[in-house]
Amino acid sequence: MPKAALVRALLLSACWLFCACARQVPASAPESASGGAHPPENFSKLVDTIFEASFDFSPSNGTAVGLHAYDNQLEDLSRPRIEARIRELDTLLARLHAVDKGALSFDDTIDAEALESQLLAEQYELSVLRSWEHNPMLYAGLPGGAIDGLMKRDFAPKIERLRSVIARLKAVPAVFAAGKANVQTPPREFTELALRMAKGSVGFFEGSVATWAKDAAGNDAVLQSSFLVANRAAVAAVKDYAQWLEKDLLPRSTGKYALGEERFLTKLRYEEMIDLPLPELLARGEANLEKDYRDFVATAKRIDPRLSPAQVMARIEVDHPTAQELIPTVRRSVEGVREFLVAKDLVTIPSEVRPHVEETPPYARSGSFASMDTPGPYEKKATEAFYYVTPVEPDWDAKHKEEHLCLYNAPVVSIINIHEVWPGHYLQFLYAPRFPTKVRKLVAVGSNAEGWAHYAEQMMLDQGFGGGDPKPRLAQLSEALLRDCRYVAGIKLHTAGWTVEEAARLFVEKCFQQPANAYEEARRGAYNPTYLYYTFGKLEVQRLAQDYQAAKGQGLKQFHDAFVAQGSLPLPLVRRLLLR
Repeated sequence: MPKAALVRALLLSACWLFCACARQVPASAPESASGGAHPPENFSKLVDTIFEASFDFSPSNGTAVGLHAYDNQLEDLSRPRIEARIRELDTLLARLHAVDKGALSFDDTIDAEALESQLLAEQYELSVLRSWEHNPMLYAGLPGGAIDGLMKRDFAPKIERLRSVIARLKAVPAVFAAGKANVQTPPREFTELALRMAKGSVGFFEGSVATWAKDAAGNDAVLQSSFLVANRAAVAAVKDYAQWLEKDLLPRSTGKYALGEERFLTKLRYEEMIDLPLPELLARGEANLEKDYRDFVATAKRIDPRLSPAQVMARIEVDHPTAQELIPTVRRSVEGVREFLVAKDLVTIPSEVRPHVEETPPYARSGSFASMDTPGPYEKKATEAFYYVTPVEPDWDAKHKEEHLCLYNAPVVSIINIHEVWPGHYLQFLYAPRFPTKVRKLVAVGSNAEGWAHYAEQMMLDQGFGGGDPKPRLAQLSEALLRDCRYVAGIKLHTAGWTVEEAARLFVEKCFQQPANAYEEARRGAYNPTYLYYTFGKLEVQRLAQDYQAAKGQGLKQFHDAFVAQGSLPLPLVRRLLLR
């Protein structure tokens, strides 16, 4: 997700809303990577139990992965339900620790470690970090995503999906009521973003949802009436939440976003299985930032030695689409990237299906510039994938609109396409139905998914994409600098007392971001502390590529095929799988 988070920032906000660590699959059809030998029954049953419990807590995730028994349910985010989930996690972890690891195959041991890591991450999030008490964004974005997940994919007749939409709409007021009851003194940055999301959701429910429902109901007057009643209540609830955010919560939003060193490192260790001392972790990021900065300056001089690097980039950014041409421009450029990938035979593409390029839904635009939303690994009927690009907002001033559109200049768009589609997120998710176990279908961590996509950007240029033109290379380095700055900013914001304004200066000075975009990037670091996973993951994938080819005597395509076949597990586990 270049320059922002969506999902998979929905993959990155708080484990209990996005965490893909548990997805229920019928126990009657256990999967195993151990060559026909099923895992011990106690482990297999526990995996099913973990999955089922996760989806009971987060039913919209069940819909997202293609399990439609959850379609008519919405998350219960009340304090009693969250506290019950914490107790449940304690029990599940105790049961997982009691499994006889010596009786498991190598592959199942990997799965058990991945599950443990993700359960610990969710437990730590809910019981220690407790974002549900100080991040109003978690409530602002959930209903829109849950409703949109039912509308956009044709996994069932529209009238059937409308019934599920109505059921979820009826639960929307309870989500916002929980937010008002749970959130106390958040950081101001969080409340400001939640307010933007809530206001965007009003238009989504009144416009997109209402239009879709009218078509879905057809001549069924009773169903149309039921929808109107439920939607009015949902709209009233989100308007009330927005007013509460603006009038009540914002004036008292004096909380601190910084986690501190211990919490930051613990979060990183549980979520990503990254276990390094802070000085070493920071040194890696700063060294890569300086390397990419030097390469950026040198590449800019190749384009025009008379101009500063910032001036060269600014000249490239002038050539961008208009607001009206943004989506069509991105659509046209995606196919060229795929053609290069096929011509160079860099990885096996398992499907001819292409993603739909669409505007990012209003409820998901906070901090997001581009993102990929793919069908879940258990989706049997609806195969639509959506490549989301964020348009300008109508209430932005002309300067802000221009700065936003500058991000979509032709060279940068080609790099974004590599990251989001070919061979980045979209290709990796195309492999999801083929992943050998439930855990590998459904555990996804940022350092793998984002690390792979970021790795792909440089790899494609190194393999000749762009034909030697320095402009695409400058764009690739620009994106690399952005991720390097995220790496450093996240650490500094949460362990060194940096303000968002200080972090924004880093984005301006070191990766040549426009001020408005730099502030958005820095503010993202306040609520997404570990967004270092882009650069960290890229460096680890590069290291693994070298080690794999040396150990196995195989080429780059063989490494790529082997890597994407493992799922988005924590990278230390992928390393063990590939180098065994």
